[in-house]
Amino acid sequence: MTANTPSFSPDPANRSLFGNIRKMRELTLILIIVSLFIVMSFASPYFLTWANMKAMLLSFSTEGIVVVGMTMLLIVGGIDLSVGAVMCLAMVMAAKMFVLGMNPWLASLTSIGICSLIGLIMGNCVTRIGMHHFIVTLAFMGIARGGSMVITQGTPISLFSLPPEFKFVGQGTLWGVPFSILIFFVVVIIADYLLRNATAFRKIFYTGSNERAAEFSGIRTKRIKIGVTVLSSTLCGLAGIIYMSKFGAATPNFGVGLELNIIAAAVIGGASLKGGEGTVFGAILGIALLSVVSSSLILLNVSVYWQDLIKGLILLAAVAIDHILHNRSVQQG
Repeated sequence: MTANTPSFSPDPANRSLFGNIRKMRELTLILIIVSLFIVMSFASPYFLTWANMKAMLLSFSTEGIVVVGMTMLLIVGGIDLSVGAVMCLAMVMAAKMFVLGMNPWLASLTSIGICSLIGLIMGNCVTRIGMHHFIVTLAFMGIARGGSMVITQGTPISLFSLPPEFKFVGQGTLWGVPFSILIFFVVVIIADYLLRNATAFRKIFYTGSNERAAEFSGIRTKRIKIGVTVLSSTLCGLAGIIYMSKFGAATPNFGVGLELNIIAAAVIGGASLKGGEGTVFGAILGIALLSVVSSSLILLNVSVYWQDLIKGLILLAAVAIDHILHNRSVQQG
C-alpha cells in the first residue's frame, strides 16, 4: 500500500448514500437561492437591478476567497478563528509599508508572505506541539488584531496616492466584470480542480476522515495539516490586499466577526466540522446564500440586530444538519 492508494476512500464525489445526500444538499442550496431570487424580485424593485447584483457579487467574491481556505481547513479536521483578523493585519501592514515609501506591490507581497508565516506557525503549533486548532487560531486572532492596532495606533490609514494600476485590482473592471470577481473565479476554479483531481490535495480528505489510518497509509498528515493552514492564511492575506485596493484605505477594526460568516458559509455548503467532507463549489453556494440573505434583509429594512440573529440561526441550522448527516453516515458505515 502506498500514500497514493489508501485503503479507505472518502472521495469528494463518492458513490455512497452519504455522497448522494451531500449532492442533494448542493442542489437544495441552489433551489433555495433561486427561490429567494424569485420572492425578492416581487418584494423589492431594487433586488434584481444590476447595481444590487454587482454589490452582492463584490461582497461575497472577496470573502469567497477566504471561504476556499476555510473549507480545506474544515476538511482536514481544523478550523480558523483568525481569518478576519489576519485579513485586517494584511491590509494594515501593506498600507503602513506603502506609507513609509515601499512599492505597493512589494508591500502587498511582503504582507501576504507574513500571513503565510502566521499560517506556518499556527500549523506547527497544532501538529508539533499538539495544541488544538481552536485555541491556536483564537490566540492568533488576538495577536493579529492587536498587531493591527499597534501598527495603526487605532487610526485608519488613508491611501490617496495609491497608483492607478494597484487600484485596478480592487476597483477596475475587465470585459465589464470587476477584476476582483475575476480573481475570485480563478481561485475557486483552481481550488475546486485541485481538490477533486490532484493527489496531493486528495490527501486532505484522507487526513480529515481518519488521521491515524492516513498515517498508516504513508500520508504525512502533519505536513498536510500545516500546508492547508498556510494556504488558508495566504488566501486571507490575498483577500486583505484586495480589500485595501478596493477601499483605498486600511482600518484596524476591519473583519470583526467575519470568521462566523466564513465558517457558516463553508458548513452550509457541506464542509463537515468533523472533517473529511466538503467541496469548494458547495462552500461558494453557502457564501452566495448568505450574501443573498443579507441583501434581502437590507432591502426589506430589517434591523441590523435582527440580521445578526437570523444569521446566527442559519449557522445553528447548518451545524445541526451537519451533525445529523454525519451521524447517519456513521450508522450506515
